Amino acid sequence: MSAAMLTPEQTLLIAKVLKLHYEEGHPQSEIAKDLRLSTAKVNRLIKQGRDLGMVQITIKTPLMRLFDLEARLTERWKLHNCIVLPAVTGSPETTLNEVGRGAASLLLDNLRDGDQIAISGGKTLSAIIANVAPNRTYDVNVVPATGGVQGHHYTDVNHIATELANRLSARATLIHAPLHAESPKERDMVMSVKSVQSVMDQAGQAAVALVGVGAVAGENPTYYEAHPVSASERKALYDGGVRGEFLGHLIEADGALSAHPFNSRLVALSPARLKNVPVAIGVASGREKVEPIRAVLNGGYINALVTDENTATAILEKEPEDA
Repeated sequence: MSAAMLTPEQTLLIAKVLKLHYEEGHPQSEIAKDLRLSTAKVNRLIKQGRDLGMVQITIKTPLMRLFDLEARLTERWKLHNCIVLPAVTGSPETTLNEVGRGAASLLLDNLRDGDQIAISGGKTLSAIIANVAPNRTYDVNVVPATGGVQGHHYTDVNHIATELANRLSARATLIHAPLHAESPKERDMVMSVKSVQSVMDQAGQAAVALVGVGAVAGENPTYYEAHPVSASERKALYDGGVRGEFLGHLIEADGALSAHPFNSRLVALSPARLKNVPVAIGVASGREKVEPIRAVLNGGYINALVTDENTATAILEKEPEDA
């Protein structure tokens, strides 16, 4: 029945029921009793009012801005999942912990018994693992997607793999190889070792990947902890088009791998292989991660993103080199 076919009395009755139910919060049974109607009649009137467009629901919450950012990021880069967390003003560490909590939740939501989980190392992954608190055990295997970094135990990929496996009551396969070889020839030799090949193959066949996104500019990028270079060399990298690091690889604004020699010495899964992982989660937070995250998204290496609202907002801002 259209609104034009309703009598004024019918329209008034529908409006009264809608007001009692939606604005005043009365249950349908109470409305039925007060108006001397059957509960079924009240239900039909509410449905009729909604069908006629007499109900408009507006959700007012400070979190709506986060939902909007998630929707925009998802649409622009065709993501399967996107979580944007509130930023804590003046506390990057607290913000990173919140991002870690969101990533841990997304991981558990997508984890199934029998899965392989490929991971990277780094501070962000440490923040995620610290927030993994499952309510059951998981029959899964955690496998590194890169070689290890000596001297950085708590952010090393083998340590993180072990910690995640422990929290899941699962298993971990460790890699006995460095992230950076001394030369391309040594890198090829390391990658030809059967145990290293096995780890890389397992990572490439993972059902879920959990990977940090590294900066090459800003204050103290962690990339240079594993690969120390001078300030002039850092500037040369950036001036040469490098915008971030992903699975140890230097990448440019469009997501393409840089031709820089550093990449030829890497013992790590190729970012291109991550495209075959059903749930590939990229996680990062902070102003210095904006360009790296955008580069990873442009490369199509991940289909899920977890970040904070300030970083998300900056990612969506149009940059000249992305025009």
